Amino acid sequence: MDSILSRAAGTFAAIAVIALVVIVLIRNIRVVQQARAFVVERLGAYHSTWNVGLHFKIPFIERIAKVVSLKEQVADFPPQPVITKDNVTMQIDTVIYFQITDPKLYTYGVENPMLAIENLTATTLRNIIGELELDESLTSRDTINAKMQQILDEATDSWGIKVNRVELKNITPPKEIQNAMEKQMKAERERRESILKAEGEKRAAILEAEGEKESAVLRAEAKKEAAILEAQGKAQAILAVNQATAEGLKLLNSASPTEPIVQLKALEAFAAAANGQATKIIIPSEIQGLAGLATAFKEVVQDEAKKA
Repeated sequence: MDSILSRAAGTFAAIAVIALVVIVLIRNIRVVQQARAFVVERLGAYHSTWNVGLHFKIPFIERIAKVVSLKEQVADFPPQPVITKDNVTMQIDTVIYFQITDPKLYTYGVENPMLAIENLTATTLRNIIGELELDESLTSRDTINAKMQQILDEATDSWGIKVNRVELKNITPPKEIQNAMEKQMKAERERRESILKAEGEKRAAILEAEGEKESAVLRAEAKKEAAILEAQGKAQAILAVNQATAEGLKLLNSASPTEPIVQLKALEAFAAAANGQATKIIIPSEIQGLAGLATAFKEVVQDEAKKA
């Protein structure tokens, strides 16, 4: 009976030992995820850095000292008081975008990396702002960001950290400075409004004057065209009359008129002249005799008509 119990106890102990060994082995199998790195120490000293994949840690000899994220990280630091070159105290808070490039240096390079970066950022910001006046500090964010990024990136190389970007999140000047700036901005807006209004009125006056000028030019051109057309009409009428007269004379010459017919035509011309505005008309003697002959001929014609 005792031997059976001893064998059972031995079997149970063996099973327990095997189970314990299996559990220990399983617990020392580690899987490193993407964008992570494990810093492994062996007997208290740095041994290796595990990257993505399956790894086995020797129990009781090796240990994982630090799990490091290789993703880009963001650190938002609280506002820091800074003094400008013209002795104005402002509150500025910064945002830093950084990435761990060397897990070993990040683990052993500095005791508290985030606290070290925060303090380094504050001192760097004070040095840069101390060389600028208030107006330059408010309008030179890009320059300040670039300088801080360069300085911080060089300083954190020994810590295994890469500073990608630095942004000034807020710049808060004193209350009295803010009030003065608001008044200045209001005055600037009013000045721009006055300038725009004056330019608009000037432009409107110019357009109105140009419109009047164009209207006067068009009216003058219309009068000119009307005068030209009227003159052309009169010229064409005179030309037509002259052409008709020339045609009449041509026909008269071709008919070989006698002296009495010529004198009769002259009488018709003087009759037409008598219908004008002349108060005195001098009639040649030849036409006067012809007129008497015409009157006698008219009376003879009338007497013959009465007899009939």
